Amino acid sequence: MDHLQELLESDNKGEIIYARLANSLMNGLLLPNERLKIRDLAEKMGTSVTPVRDAVLRLVQDGALIMPSPRDIRVRSLTLTEYLEIRSIRLELEGMIAAKAALLATPDDIRQLEDMLAHNETALGNADAQTGLELNQSFHFELCRIAQMPILTSILHQLWIKIGPLIAQSYSKGGRHMIDYHYLVVRSIKEKDPQAAKIAIQTDLLSGGSVMLQLKIDETSP
Repeated sequence: MDHLQELLESDNKGEIIYARLANSLMNGLLLPNERLKIRDLAEKMGTSVTPVRDAVLRLVQDGALIMPSPRDIRVRSLTLTEYLEIRSIRLELEGMIAAKAALLATPDDIRQLEDMLAHNETALGNADAQTGLELNQSFHFELCRIAQMPILTSILHQLWIKIGPLIAQSYSKGGRHMIDYHYLVVRSIKEKDPQAAKIAIQTDLLSGGSVMLQLKIDETSP
């Protein structure tokens, strides 16, 4: 193997590890303030420490992880102000996506959304928070796929790697607030009503986010 091929494979491995860690943040497998060890991650992923360290440093630059020292790497815990800013951005961007999805969704797209809701309902009934978290994230990004807005989706991805751990921390306490408005989103899309779809997803973010908001308020209380 020549040097160029080694570099290409090394870069590709780094991208794969970055994507896996980002997905873990988005899907709630990592919680706020959780400590990460590069060597443990490398062993778990079956790779050397170098691409893992590179991926971790990228996530520190992204604002999803913090590294007070080389031996202290943690999942970032958002402040109340940061949470409110991310929520405000999501309200606008995900509202745009839901409205566009209402105009572009095919019958197959709608069936996919309905299947996600059915599986999420099962997860809720089984008190399976992890599956519910993954389905919640999948639902929101399925709307992105349907809306055919890849640049906006990339922006949302950067927000979700920051907000995912907080959603996971709060999800079980949210109960039906985390799923109920998804039904209204799907109904609005079936009716091809972009304004209703926009309002439904924004209401979902506010309703489901109430637990996160209270958690952040409690953390700042004396």
